[in-house]
Amino acid sequence: MKTILAARASTILYNLLVDRNDRRAFLLPANICPIVPITFFKAGIPIEFVDISASTLHMDLGQAEERIRTGRYGGLLYAHTYGDPFTPQDFFRTVKQYDPGSLLIDDRCLCVPELMPDQTTSADVTLFSVGYGKIADMPHAGFAFLNEDLIYQSHPLPFHRPDLIELEKDYERSIERRELYSYRDSAWLQTFSNPPAWPEFAERVQAVKEDSIAHRRSINAVYNSLIPPGLGLGEQYQFWRFNLRVPNKRKTLDAIFAAHLFASSHYASLAGIMGTGICPVAGKLADEVVNLFNDTHYTLDMAEKTAKIILGSL
Repeated sequence: MKTILAARASTILYNLLVDRNDRRAFLLPANICPIVPITFFKAGIPIEFVDISASTLHMDLGQAEERIRTGRYGGLLYAHTYGDPFTPQDFFRTVKQYDPGSLLIDDRCLCVPELMPDQTTSADVTLFSVGYGKIADMPHAGFAFLNEDLIYQSHPLPFHRPDLIELEKDYERSIERRELYSYRDSAWLQTFSNPPAWPEFAERVQAVKEDSIAHRRSINAVYNSLIPPGLGLGEQYQFWRFNLRVPNKRKTLDAIFAAHLFASSHYASLAGIMGTGICPVAGKLADEVVNLFNDTHYTLDMAEKTAKIILGSL
């Protein structure tokens, strides 16, 4: 496999998509980070959303396989919800059997970044990300492992940070209002003018992620000691952030913010916002989930206070 390093994971995704001769639609999970479908829009590739499974919280593989069988799709992007490392290799092999020419992308941007490729995977692309609050908390960058026969060409683009800020405001507004998002192209996507050398970059990622993992374990221990176990998701989902399903999400978030502490609310179902369709399972998860921070910017004291506020808001 070959290793690609770029300014953002979305930069790699754009470069892979923009040169494809196959302009068929891609399948994406409905609970994906909004910048992913927006990257497809920039590259001119249509998308369709697949609902998630209530049992795994990942793309519903049965629904995805039914659509792949039709031959109408140029590829599929599989994302690891909340960084769960499980990879459905049998499903990946099935996708490639139906259409060997389709592009299969394994999006591990919320997972612990691995610095050696998985030689057993059937995915054409394994995509990772580092950045603020990520498991490797360092200046934003993306990297990927690509099959050797996959053609990849870097496309330098103009970048204007205010365009990125405006783009984020636009899609956040659409998500909040649950209204159709209309993409307007701009210079929002960043590319490297002088990328770092891979060995030095990988060494830095390794050091940073080890410290981050130790910190996350200590923060998670605080949450686990104070928050009733029935609220938390399974352990496999708790490394990117510590995720709860609560009966009154808005009340919980408001109480945390009122104490000048922090939490987040990811990821909304994008079905009906960035693409057609109804994805009720993804919508239900988004209505209930609260992401508690456990990165290096959040202290043990902050975590303890946050947990106690959650107990008081139930």
